[in-house]
Amino acid sequence: MKANETKRTLAKRGVPEGLWIRCPQCKATVFRKEAESRLNVCPECAYHFYLPAGGRIAQLLDQDSFEEWFTDLSPCDPLQFKDRLPYAERLRAEQAKTGMRDAAVVGRGFIRGRPVIFGVTDFAFMAGSMGSVVGEKLTRAAEEATRLKLPLILVSGSGGGARMQEGILSLMQMAKISAALGRYDKAGGLYVSILTNPTMGGVAASFALQGDVTLAEPGALIGFAGKRTIWNTVRLELPAGFQTSEFLLQHGFVDRIVSRQNLRTEVANIIDYCEHG
Repeated sequence: MKANETKRTLAKRGVPEGLWIRCPQCKATVFRKEAESRLNVCPECAYHFYLPAGGRIAQLLDQDSFEEWFTDLSPCDPLQFKDRLPYAERLRAEQAKTGMRDAAVVGRGFIRGRPVIFGVTDFAFMAGSMGSVVGEKLTRAAEEATRLKLPLILVSGSGGGARMQEGILSLMQMAKISAALGRYDKAGGLYVSILTNPTMGGVAASFALQGDVTLAEPGALIGFAGKRTIWNTVRLELPAGFQTSEFLLQHGFVDRIVSRQNLRTEVANIIDYCEHG
């Protein structure tokens, strides 16, 4: 039966659209609310579905403890870039779709009573790509963590790397964030980086893989260039699972793989160990 016919049949039977989702890993048809009750984790195979920035905040931080910062920062179109759509038009569409000004949210909150500076990039906004606003927000978060002498927790969900529509201004964010993290490190700060699916490109090549402790969710795609790009440029076939969190753990790029439901406890334990151990 074709997809359109299936939808019409379900509609006739009174089954609401979106009630079920298909797991891309085990192919099981999963009751959406059951997956959501498990923090968007498949109940059959533990595949970790996409979780938006708001969900990450609710998952990791204590209830109602998050204070968002730098909400007035909005992206502009310095290059007057146009591909299939003008960049300015694309930004407006992404803002309407997600309710976000750009792909990063930063601020202050608490994890099991421990004060932290927290930031997250959201794949839903232009694949979580890093433009000037994302770079500025994350840099300011690192600077505030330095000033306030608090742990810095950044969750990376960026499959887009540096944002091509902003050209060199986007690439400059890699160095800017790295410099701020370097100053934070010299001041003795604790930076915990949490890698989620996907974390790629300029994000992986800058702040995402610079944590004092680097955690990753199971099965996350992590790397610089994707498998298809590598094949098209240098004609190399990557080993199976080459850019997964499990492969990176085996080769020392990741310190620990932590399932989503255990992340809050794990981060709290890391803070306690590093500050009082």
